[in-house]
Amino acid sequence: MNKNSSNQAQWVYLVDGIRTPFLKARGRANPFSAADLAVAAGRSLLIRQKFDASQLDEVILGCVMPSPEETNIARVAALRMGCGPGVPAQTVQRNCASGLQAVDTAVRTILSGQGDLILAGGVEAMSHAPLQLNASFVDWMAQWRIRRGWRSKMELMATLPRCLPRPFSVLLKGLQDPILGLSMGQTAEHLAHRFGIKREEMDAHAVESHRRAVLAQEAGWLKEESIVLADHAGIIYAADQGPRPDSSPEKLASLQPVFDRSWGKVTAGNSAQVSDGACWLLLASAEAVDRHDLHPIARVSPASWAGLAPENMGLGPVHAMAHLLARQELTVADVDAWEINEAFAAQILACRRAMADTAYCHKEMGLDTPMGEIPDNKLNIDGGAIAIGHPVGASGARIVWHLARILQRIQKRRGVASLCIGGGQGGAMLVENATCAA
Repeated sequence: MNKNSSNQAQWVYLVDGIRTPFLKARGRANPFSAADLAVAAGRSLLIRQKFDASQLDEVILGCVMPSPEETNIARVAALRMGCGPGVPAQTVQRNCASGLQAVDTAVRTILSGQGDLILAGGVEAMSHAPLQLNASFVDWMAQWRIRRGWRSKMELMATLPRCLPRPFSVLLKGLQDPILGLSMGQTAEHLAHRFGIKREEMDAHAVESHRRAVLAQEAGWLKEESIVLADHAGIIYAADQGPRPDSSPEKLASLQPVFDRSWGKVTAGNSAQVSDGACWLLLASAEAVDRHDLHPIARVSPASWAGLAPENMGLGPVHAMAHLLARQELTVADVDAWEINEAFAAQILACRRAMADTAYCHKEMGLDTPMGEIPDNKLNIDGGAIAIGHPVGASGARIVWHLARILQRIQKRRGVASLCIGGGQGGAMLVENATCAA
């Protein structure tokens, strides 16, 4: 599509959005389950609309680790939000881009004519990630249940020392690539080595992320896009818990590497924070906008998805954004704001270097010229996941929602939201300010 085109058939309207504060996982479960977070945000969003929740065509929610009590968490949330039994709901999963996948699924559903009004978003309660038992003990327990008689059970008891329970974290297991056997942090170390990224650069990027997020909090920009939570004890959660006003290069330099103890550069301080949170977007066709007298803040088109080697998964945004820009006949210079999820400082820095590297763009993506450099003042203007947090199911929806808000605030036209995805993928979506779009 030409960049000056106003072909409405390619666009879906972003009418409204909302999210919860992102709560840090502090070694114990936060007071809200994933469904609690999704319901709290969703109710607040739906109650301020001009239509009844039962008029939604579908609810789509991205989530990586719903609890056993939240099977098809989208349906659980939809019913608890008061959408009624007649509104179908589906849960989608694409690792760190699950929230973006939910939005993209909604966009494509509307463009295909199968719906006009869809609630889509993402949620994760990472602090609630369960422990899982080793397979040998699970098998032993299964044998215990089916054996009859004390003699048979005593014989089985003799084998127990070889099968003792060894609990392990589902969260940590989920952050490991099953093909490579490497954690996501180790893939970030790989990119740091490949692009010669220094520890000082990574820490400096993390400090800047916190600085920008703190400024955004103080200005009220992050508060305006989220709700206030209250737990059963009456404790109020009014803001993202991640941004640190006291973050400094000196403090980050004192942290030890997490994924490569001897030679590594990736630390907890220059990585995304493990968090709980939810985000919803209300998406509508032009017909639904007119029918319900809605006032969109942005419009979005279908996302672009790309695959690459799992060890280079952090470069997924480069590949997805290259495809997106080519499809839209845009260049880096045509984009006014970028939200690239900060899984790791090394990953963001590697993406920026790859985009500006002639050899990488030609060899890896077949481009005749490099994509170009993203100016500092256009990338993650209000900080990123290193400061704000990264509830994996929710982040894709958050960056789209926040990008739409930024474009309104700075009164610019176009933005690109993108994420890297564990397993070697990238996703990217174009967002246009509804008041500036041609």
